[in-house]
Amino acid sequence: MAVTQATRGTGQAPGVRLAVETKDLTKTFGDRTVVDKVDLAIPAGSVCGFVGPNGAGKTTTIRMLLGLIRPTAGRGSILGGSLTEPASYLRKVGALIEAPAFYPQLSGRDNLKALARLGQLNVGGVGSALARAGLTERADDKYRSYSLGMKQRLGIAAALLPDPELLILDEPTNGLDPAGIVEMRGLIRSFADDGMTVLVSSHLISEIEQICDYVVMIRAGRLVHQGPVADLRATQQRDVIIAPEHDEDRERLAKILEAAGCSTTTQDAEGTVRVASEGVSAADLNRLAASNGITLRQLAEQTRSLERAFFALTGTDDAGLRPGQEMGAIK
Repeated sequence: MAVTQATRGTGQAPGVRLAVETKDLTKTFGDRTVVDKVDLAIPAGSVCGFVGPNGAGKTTTIRMLLGLIRPTAGRGSILGGSLTEPASYLRKVGALIEAPAFYPQLSGRDNLKALARLGQLNVGGVGSALARAGLTERADDKYRSYSLGMKQRLGIAAALLPDPELLILDEPTNGLDPAGIVEMRGLIRSFADDGMTVLVSSHLISEIEQICDYVVMIRAGRLVHQGPVADLRATQQRDVIIAPEHDEDRERLAKILEAAGCSTTTQDAEGTVRVASEGVSAADLNRLAASNGITLRQLAEQTRSLERAFFALTGTDDAGLRPGQEMGAIK
């Protein structure tokens, strides 16, 4: 696999092979800057989540990587080829951008054959692409009979036709039901297991957290974080969720904890108190409650999600945030 070597401090260790690297990547439309000096460093062989609110600049960045639009400024390297010469790397890249378009009266197999011929690709690879996307059994059914999940799979199969080293998927779980989302997660992980680099764009951090080992966070066109998901989790302090045996003691418990210097948030629906565990252990909280005559019915540590990490990194108010909430709804 042709990749570059990098030693810049972008969340990557020196000498890590990169499938995608950019420096000061910028795109403006008139007087509006959509992507602002973004430095990407995506490791080869990773499943990389590219996350941010709707309108953050994710799709524009992807379009620049695919040579669909020209950067206003900056430079980059994709699979060893220069960003200014997309023809040098595009035959090693597969992409699913927005909703795929196919002929409804043709079968899945015939749709892929047509795409292969148009793209001057090996038609003999259609069967393999269908198998990798899990569509072999329905390959000869008409496209119009496919469910939304199967249509997404056929779109991915189309992206696999060039046998890519880099696969770019823009919102691949959009509109899928829970079962379809779980299937898509497994499919994406299987590509990385085969040695492919996968870049997955999404505005749902909770979804990225479950399938990716590397994450790039962008907001208002600017890079706010990139690095291994495990490293980001390690920087997040744990919260402790506690609940008194008697609900009427909850407000008193919160006041006692605050007087002791703890940061608390009461959660009315659950009848619990969330305590930021910085400098205090669960045992300390238990002793403090007991010394004030309060018996606890719940005491559990909880690692903050990547959603909370995102809002902490961007300084955005995350009041009321719940796991799985669409970031596009946050103003």
